[in-house]
Amino acid sequence: MSEQDMQALQNAQGVDASKLFLTQMIKHHQGAITMAQKEIKSGHYQPATALAQSIVTSQQQEINTMQSILGSL
Repeated sequence: MSEQDMQALQNAQGVDASKLFLTQMIKHHQGAITMAQKEIKSGHYQPATALAQSIVTSQQQEINTMQSILGSL
């Protein structure tokens, strides 16, 4: 997250703060998934590729939860 993103979150209030937090975290998690998928595809060290697979699974579950919460706001 950029300094600008952090500042926007710090300045937001109420439901707007929650929406911004969730939106930023979804983007952050999507970046983690992209990185992990590259490791799964190109990595050669099994513990790292296994961790990457775990990251994809857990981060996607969290994205789904955050999208659900975001949809309810």
